[in-house]
Amino acid sequence: MLTVAITMLLLAAATGIGTWVFYDHLNRNLASGGDIHHLVDEPETEDEGTEQPLNILILGTDARDCDGCSIDGEGGSGGSDSTILLHVSADRTSAYGVSIPRDALVDRPECTAADGTTIPEAKGVMWNQAYSLGGPICTARQTELLTGIAIDHYLALDFAGFRGMVDAVGGVTICIPEAIDDEEHNIFLPAGTHNLRGKQALDYVRNRSSTPNADLGRMRRQQYFLTALATKVLSAGTLTRPRRLATFATELSKSITTDVGSVAGLAALAGEMRDLDPGSIEFETVPNRAFPEGDPQWGRLEILPKADELWQRMLEDRPLDDATAPAAPTPSSSPTSSATRGNPEVSAIPGEGPAESETPEEQEKDAADNGLCSPARM
Repeated sequence: MLTVAITMLLLAAATGIGTWVFYDHLNRNLASGGDIHHLVDEPETEDEGTEQPLNILILGTDARDCDGCSIDGEGGSGGSDSTILLHVSADRTSAYGVSIPRDALVDRPECTAADGTTIPEAKGVMWNQAYSLGGPICTARQTELLTGIAIDHYLALDFAGFRGMVDAVGGVTICIPEAIDDEEHNIFLPAGTHNLRGKQALDYVRNRSSTPNADLGRMRRQQYFLTALATKVLSAGTLTRPRRLATFATELSKSITTDVGSVAGLAALAGEMRDLDPGSIEFETVPNRAFPEGDPQWGRLEILPKADELWQRMLEDRPLDDATAPAAPTPSSSPTSSATRGNPEVSAIPGEGPAESETPEEQEKDAADNGLCSPARM
C-alpha cells in the first residue's frame, strides 16, 4: 500500500502534471491525523549521515460512508480494516510488510485522538478498536506497545477513493480461483482472470464471508491486489499518460490521512524508496491462532509469542527470511509474552509460510487456503 499511496504522488509531480496549481490541489485533499505520541524512543543515529530503517504503519480503513462502500451491510464504524507494518531497510534496497489481523486481541495504551480526546487504556481488546476510537495516532501507539518498534510515519487509506483509483488506471487484472457467490452481500465474481474495475474491485478486497480463511485470507488477497495495482500504476500504460496519472493522484489524495504534512513531504519519503521494486516487497502475517470454540474469546485471534522474533528482526534491520538468526528476546514493551492456549495455528513465523523454498504443491495449497490462484496462474 505504501508504494500505491506515496510513489504515485511523486510520479504525478515528476511527469509534468506537478505544477504548483496541481500540487496545491493535492495538498488541499490530504487529511492530517496529527503527530504520533511515541511510547518508544526513536533509535539514535551513531554516525552523522547514517540512515535508519523506516517503519511505516499502513492502514486500510472501513468508514463505509462513501457511495458503494457499505458492501457488507455495516455502518461507518471507522475501524481499521487492514493493518500493515512496513519495514524499509536502512539502505532502502529492500522492504517487507507484516499484517496484523483486525480481530486480534491486544492491549491498548492510553492515547490522545487528533481532537484532543483522551482514549483510556484497555486490556484484551480487538485490534481495530483503536482506530475507531482514536484514529491512526492511537493505532500507532498501540503498534509501538505491541512491537517495541518506534513508528516513523502512518498512512491511512480509506475506501472512499478506492474505486476511482482503480478506474483511473483502467482496472487491475486479478485471478480468482473459484467463483465468489455471496447472496447475503450481493457480491458475485466469476472464477478466472478478470480486469476488475470500480465496485467489482472494491467487492474483491472487502469480501471475507464467502471466501477462504475469513479475515486472514482477505489480508492476503488485499496484499495481492495492492501489489498488482502498484505494478499497473508503474507500467508504461500509466506513466506515459499524464491525465491518467493526474486522475489517480487526485483520487488517492482524497483518501489519505497521514502525519506527513504535504504532498512534497510524501514525495520526499517516496524518493527515499525510489529503488524499491513493488513486486519484491514481501508480506507476512503476524503469528497468531484462533481461540478454540467454547472459549469466551472464540471468534477472535491471539497473537503468539513467536511474534517477538519478528519484531526483533525489524529492530535489528534483518531480512524477513533471515532463518539463521537465534531466537530473539521479547521487546520490553510487548504484551504478547503470555502463555498461549492449545489450538491449531493460523499463521507461522517467517520462513514457515509460503516461500520460494516450498514445493509447488505446498504453494498451491497455501494459495487455495486463502482464496488465491496458484502461483503458476498469477
